Amino acid sequence: MTSLSELKFFTTPEHDCSYLHDEQAITLFVDPHTAIDTAVYSSLSAVGFRRSGSHIYRPYCQNCSACIPVRVPVAEFARKRKHQRVLKKNSSVEVSANPPKLTDEYFALYDRYIKQRHADGDMYPSEPNQFESFLVEGREEAVFYEFREHGRLLAVAVADILLDGVSAIYTFFEPEDQDRSLGVYAILWLLEETRKQSLDFLYLGYWIKNCQKMNYKTEYKPIELYINNRWVSLGN
Repeated sequence: MTSLSELKFFTTPEHDCSYLHDEQAITLFVDPHTAIDTAVYSSLSAVGFRRSGSHIYRPYCQNCSACIPVRVPVAEFARKRKHQRVLKKNSSVEVSANPPKLTDEYFALYDRYIKQRHADGDMYPSEPNQFESFLVEGREEAVFYEFREHGRLLAVAVADILLDGVSAIYTFFEPEDQDRSLGVYAILWLLEETRKQSLDFLYLGYWIKNCQKMNYKTEYKPIELYINNRWVSLGN
């Protein structure tokens, strides 16, 4: 079994930051040819790494530390009134766990989501092969959670089941149903699912203070921020 101390890492050249304009980014990748089991992957997540497809990475920028890993300790999370309203709106939604795959139904929803929510990002335009490399390929821990109402697909939350928690990789949902707050509902559902599985944390990726698209993550408190190689709690 490979340990953290035995891992090899590679860095990318500087490239335009996907989140902050006029900033350059460097990414640190785990050697993609190394066999990473669930224990090592969980340990990497616990020190701020994320997954995209088959790549496990974290920011490694020399002059910027804006990307802060965050996770929610699910046993301490307390819903707010607005969360209860979202749960009520989606009380008829049924959720099922499925293996990662590319289907016409998934891709049609993903395509609508990207076009309406992220047409200014680097995932636009969406392509089936990009969907596969980003969400389908990668890890045996991955699950596609389908959110349906009366058979209609409303959302898909892609998550990895780790030893100490659940890592929320990506969620895409029906952009026309804005009043349902499906993105919020997916996180609330994942928080409860993590607790049901007797796991400690829901990993939400990176929070960037000056990036509006990332601001939603601190709505789920208490939340922990990985700063200076340790997790620091941001209370309610």
